Amino acid sequence: MERYGITMKSHPDVYDPSDDTMLLVDNMNVSDGDQVLEIGVGSGYVSLIAAVTAATVTGIDINPHAVKLAKINARLNGLSNVHFILGDLFSPVRGRFDLVMMNPPYLQAARNLEKRIIDESWNGGIDGREITNRFLSDVEHYLNPNGRALLVQSSLSGCDETIKELSQRGFNVETIAEKKLFFETLCLLKATRPERC
Repeated sequence: MERYGITMKSHPDVYDPSDDTMLLVDNMNVSDGDQVLEIGVGSGYVSLIAAVTAATVTGIDINPHAVKLAKINARLNGLSNVHFILGDLFSPVRGRFDLVMMNPPYLQAARNLEKRIIDESWNGGIDGREITNRFLSDVEHYLNPNGRALLVQSSLSGCDETIKELSQRGFNVETIAEKKLFFETLCLLKATRPERC
């Protein structure tokens, strides 16, 4: 499979690029020299496209198959400035970044229904917000002063609730893209810190 000039291999236990992935890719605006962090890399597609422009990209995933596949896809595309690490959200990360992004699992399901590792890519817990809320509580600690966070959300689990939470944490938040699907509307949120004089 080849998309946007990036050649990709797939794996049955790893989330393939989909509509939510493309919403992020089409609107992430990576700048030259950016230090980028992606949480939940799946096949590595978003991180690899970011790595074409960014200085460095660090990608995290809780799924060992995803980390292995993302590394294979990085080698396949000759990208050496992207590094993939096994871990849960921010747990293996040190330092701060210019851009932190995530397409979290947001479908509603009981956590104890998990039977396969790939379920981590869609199962957002009872209200669909379990992973999103964990991301929101920690992201500010990993952003440079002028950094930005991009977060894919769904009408199924509350775009407005995420905007409210980020605003309460002191971020300026805007919806920079939307995509209407049959059963949901996807939104891409951009969060930045207000500039201080």
